[in-house]
Amino acid sequence: MTIEESNGVSAASRRHLVFAYYVTGHGFGHATRVVEVARHLILAGHDVHVVTGAPDFVFTSVIDSPRLFIRKVLLDCGAVQADALTVDRLASLEKYSETAVKPRESILATEIKWLTSIRADLVVSDVVPVACRAAADAGIRSVCVTNFSWDFIYAEYVMAAGHRHRSTVWQIAEDYSHCEFLIRLPGYCPMPAFRDVIDVPLVVRRLHKSREEVRKELGIRNDVKLLILNFGGQPSGWKLKEEYLPPGWLCLVCGASNTEEFPPNFIKLQKNAYTPDVMAASDCMLGKIGYGTVSEALAYKLPFVFVRRDYFNEEPFLRNMLEHYQSGVEMIRRDLLTGHWKPYLERAVSLKPCYEGGINGGEVAAHILQETAIGKNYASDKFSGARRLRDAIILGYQLQRAPGRDISIPDWYASAENELNKSTGLPTFQTNENGSVLSSWTEDFEIVHGDFQGLSDTMSFLKSLADLETIHHSENGTEKHQMREHKAAVTLFNWEEDVYVTRAPGRLDVMGGIADYSGSLVLQMPIREACHVAVQRNHPSKHRLWKHAQARQNAKGQAPTPVLQIVSYGSELSNRGPTFDMDLSDFMDGEQPMSYDKAKKYFSQDPSQKWAAYVAGTILVLMRELGIRFEDSISLLVSSAVPEGKGVSSSASVEVASMSAIAAAHGLSISPRDIALLCQKVENHVVGAPCGVMDQMTSACGEANKLLAMVCQPAEVLGLVEIPSHIRFWGIDSGIRHSVGGADYGSVRIGAFMGREIIKSTASIVSANGSVPDDLDNDGVELLKTEASLDYLCNLSPHRFEALYCNALPDSMLGGTFVDKYADHKDPVTVIDQTRTYGVKAAAKHPIYENFRVKAFKALLTSSTSDEQLTALGELLYQCHYSYSACGLGSDGTDRLVRLVQEIQHSKLSTAEDGTLYGAKITGGGSGGTVCVIGKNCLRSSQQILEIQQRYKNATGYLPFIFEGSSPGAGKFGHLRIRRRTSPN
Repeated sequence: MTIEESNGVSAASRRHLVFAYYVTGHGFGHATRVVEVARHLILAGHDVHVVTGAPDFVFTSVIDSPRLFIRKVLLDCGAVQADALTVDRLASLEKYSETAVKPRESILATEIKWLTSIRADLVVSDVVPVACRAAADAGIRSVCVTNFSWDFIYAEYVMAAGHRHRSTVWQIAEDYSHCEFLIRLPGYCPMPAFRDVIDVPLVVRRLHKSREEVRKELGIRNDVKLLILNFGGQPSGWKLKEEYLPPGWLCLVCGASNTEEFPPNFIKLQKNAYTPDVMAASDCMLGKIGYGTVSEALAYKLPFVFVRRDYFNEEPFLRNMLEHYQSGVEMIRRDLLTGHWKPYLERAVSLKPCYEGGINGGEVAAHILQETAIGKNYASDKFSGARRLRDAIILGYQLQRAPGRDISIPDWYASAENELNKSTGLPTFQTNENGSVLSSWTEDFEIVHGDFQGLSDTMSFLKSLADLETIHHSENGTEKHQMREHKAAVTLFNWEEDVYVTRAPGRLDVMGGIADYSGSLVLQMPIREACHVAVQRNHPSKHRLWKHAQARQNAKGQAPTPVLQIVSYGSELSNRGPTFDMDLSDFMDGEQPMSYDKAKKYFSQDPSQKWAAYVAGTILVLMRELGIRFEDSISLLVSSAVPEGKGVSSSASVEVASMSAIAAAHGLSISPRDIALLCQKVENHVVGAPCGVMDQMTSACGEANKLLAMVCQPAEVLGLVEIPSHIRFWGIDSGIRHSVGGADYGSVRIGAFMGREIIKSTASIVSANGSVPDDLDNDGVELLKTEASLDYLCNLSPHRFEALYCNALPDSMLGGTFVDKYADHKDPVTVIDQTRTYGVKAAAKHPIYENFRVKAFKALLTSSTSDEQLTALGELLYQCHYSYSACGLGSDGTDRLVRLVQEIQHSKLSTAEDGTLYGAKITGGGSGGTVCVIGKNCLRSSQQILEIQQRYKNATGYLPFIFEGSSPGAGKFGHLRIRRRTSPN
């Protein structure tokens, strides 16, 4: 359409201005809001040059004017989607590096020249970082218009991808700091790089046609319920079926390809259809959250059924706004893909959206931009952008912090938390001398069985349970804005029945690490941080189901059947869905429990709910391994303070706490050792992570302030080793996320098993073909035969390895070459990729020598106290660390932490004072995560640990999490059975 100039707006223009408007390549939402701002600038008589990668029709369908110039250039890629609902964090950073970082100098030169050539009066960015820097270099003022910035988004991605991308985030933040001020849109994220902010209303595209006109053009009666399906293009592989919609409904599909065929109740919209008109003519929308969809849904009071997007860090802020105005209903991805839409649509049309705020943000922003270009100064210069740069990267790390352990949260982020109701999983509180907090929940509950053992985190968890009923009955405004996971938890339990509570800690890998799957002796310490699980079983007829689960049961037309419902606290900070539910019958395949392969596929359907495999997988393992059948419904609340991705076994603590709770609620008597072995099956076969058993064993069998000594063949607990009173262990987190499901850990494990098969083959050939040395006696021949059937690498001594096998092992080998020669590496939980090359010698050597180091470490712990004892213990940690690196499992962050320990250990001051820190090593699966440090148990050591923490922050921008202290394992804790007290009449 053609814009008709308004005399009122034109008169406001003091002179003809030229705006250069840069648009990020992340989705159409940015382009659509740019259209609205640009429209008002053009109405005022100005030229707008849009720099974009979006299709022309997005702009030309709204603006038909010679003052609009479109320059097709893409200067930043935004976030790369693995699929319609999942962001690929690593791919996003890599693509940004290729498109914006490597060619940066040429981009800057080109943009400076272009800005000069068009004689731009003002550069506007939504929200391209380099545009702000190019403007500054060209001597032109710049302004950003956005609800998020890429330093905020990418900072969290660095947690997954590693520190090598940190400089990218810093560069983005620095570019933004050249911007004069930020025009901030509602639903905003924290944006620390901008020194000044002006808030404006929602930017919303205006309507061209009425609801009646649109429906008439589409041939849809007014009494028909109309759904608009808006996922930014219908993803391939999604099959729409007629039964997905309730009777009397039609669905308009946005962005479908011309070749797709739809059922009769689904209508394909043209690609150039003007979406706002269609949205306003619909009864509700089903799609994914983005600024454009949320703002226009609010503006047109359109109920929005949304599906969570994984790693889309902007989403929680937009979702909070959507739900605040009673306009949003979340659909779980499984129900989206299986067509279980009815309960969500019925819930959506019952909503009463109540947004009454402004929707003229485009006009307001255009006025501010015009005034700025003319020369008005909106910036206060109160804060410099440079002062806030470090916060940009720190924010991403702090998003991954553990519940209840906030550290150095910047003021601007704390404000955002309060404003947007973000919080950590557990409530924080303090006890006074009278124990008032203890009494606050004991007034609500009595402990029928067990003892909380004075653990403050358990007290906190019980307090959170007591608060759930308060939240349920509260009607004041504060309680209405509880986090979504707390809302779900409110209806989880029937308080007339008993609830069972268990606790399982994470673990610090002192010695043993990745040698566990090769049969090594390991020494592990349970840490203070733990996972709590509350569980309740109910007869299906008494189970309080969530609405969509109730609708699913009703649709089957059967009597109530057992359902599993799980709430996970901390989901807002970990990019996962807060709830999970399933019919327990889904675990059955005919008369038998489903296979582990089928279960793995089942939980992989929805990445945002894959976490549920760690919890629900315990039920399937009990069904398959012990023959248990579950006739009752099960409700589970999971709250973990064990930080994820830091190499301290967050997954094991969840598994052990969950299985222990389910066993307690069902009266199953399972030893802590067997709990651990069963939980390893959960991780190996249901989750699909090839871990050893030491994590689960420590979480289940460990004791506070003791090292669990275990030979992993498969899991023989030798006992508990007292930590001498003069020795102390710390864990220092590197800030680099670690996962045993990652490719590095798995490839090293495969290499170790390859090495074992080559050693066995070598021993077999030597003993079978008569090439045994003449001077070898019968014992030597028998030893070769034993090694030919080697079950665990760690049963081979270092001297035998060096004497006979080291030279027989290749440094590396192609997977296909190994399979051709040896057929199989005989590891039940990993699969060889025949196109990949694996390190063999280092991977096989590590567990053989590590087993020896752990034995020596254990013996030294019981030796007489001396500086030599500590020096030797520390040296063993250092040797282990460098052996990890030889396997390819090191990282820049963990190497830096170990070097910092060494610098303090060997400093002149430390040497003169007889030293306090003696050694350090990477832990767990490696490739990041946490470093274990050994030192004297004294105040000076703690001061030096804090010094390392600060020096690491100064070098990297990340303040490490410090693990100190220990707590009992799940077996020692047992379980609590709690019951709500009845009020006296």
